[in-house]
Amino acid sequence: MRASLHYGGEPIERHWRAPTERPRPLVLVCDVSGSMAPYARVLLQYLQASVAARRRVEAFAFGTRLTRVTKELAGRDPDRALDRAAAAVPDWSGGTRIGESLATLNREHGRRLGRGSTVVILSDGWDRGEPETLANEMARLRRAAHRVIWLNPLAAAPTYEPLTRGMQAALPHTDHLLAGNSIASLEDLAELLETPNVRETPL
Repeated sequence: MRASLHYGGEPIERHWRAPTERPRPLVLVCDVSGSMAPYARVLLQYLQASVAARRRVEAFAFGTRLTRVTKELAGRDPDRALDRAAAAVPDWSGGTRIGESLATLNREHGRRLGRGSTVVILSDGWDRGEPETLANEMARLRRAAHRVIWLNPLAAAPTYEPLTRGMQAALPHTDHLLAGNSIASLEDLAELLETPNVRETPL
């Protein structure tokens, strides 16, 4: 409009604003139940690094219930952040109810997630809850999310098959299944987060 003033208001010189790109919100949901004990601290370190490095990250931990740990994991001192997160989670190294935890995520934190987030669930899939509940909540989460990625440390084994009730209920609503047992597997996740969305569950 300013340029058109030189031509009596005629839009002879057209100016275009290039579209801006910004990363999608990232939601990290980490299983800290007893079966995940060998992996939980490494995965929480990944959560802490993500929260510290990116602006649009929400972090949650769960065993039998869901706990938001975004504030606890903030800051540049990872040891203190992990201590705060561990103190905030009342069911650390206990049982696992993935479906009920995702129900809390969907219903109580839906506004924090927003539509179009990338959701990463870090869990071995061992679940004491009803598989129907997990399937329903995964379906609801998938409808709202841009994509859902599941990191399962057990998937690193060449002979792994997703035979647990939890994984069988979750996989139809999961875009990608990756291992989550090493730094290399987390690098695979980082690479995947930078690629366009392709619905592909490799197992």
